[in-house]
Amino acid sequence: MAEGYLRDLLEDNYGVYSAGIETHGVNPRAIKVMQMDGIDLAKHTSNHIDEYQKIKFDYILTVCDHAKEKCPYFPSNAKRLHFNFPDPAKATGTEEEIITSFIKTRDLIKNYCNNFKNDL
Repeated sequence: MAEGYLRDLLEDNYGVYSAGIETHGVNPRAIKVMQMDGIDLAKHTSNHIDEYQKIKFDYILTVCDHAKEKCPYFPSNAKRLHFNFPDPAKATGTEEEIITSFIKTRDLIKNYCNNFKNDL
C-alpha cells in the first residue's frame, strides 16, 4: 500500500520500490481497499529485498517490526525510517471486519506517505 501511495504522491520525481523478506503475492484485500481510494495495485508484484541490492537508495522505509527485525543486512547509506503499522492480513472476523482493518491500516499508511512527501 505504501508503494502505491508513494508512486502516486511522488509521481516520476523518485523511483519507488517495494520489497519484503518473503514473497507471497499482493493481498487481494489490499488491492480492493486501495482501489476504493483510487490507487490501482492490480499489477504490483511481491518482490524480495535481494532483488534491490545494487540500487543506491536515498531512503529505506520499513513498515512493520517484523521486517525491521528480520530484514537481512542491506548495505546502504540511505536514511532509514521505520513505522510499525498494524498488519491487516492478520485480522480475523467477518469479511466486513477484515476489510475495515485493511481500511484503517490503509488510511494510516496514506497519512504516513503524505507526511513523508511533505518532509522531503
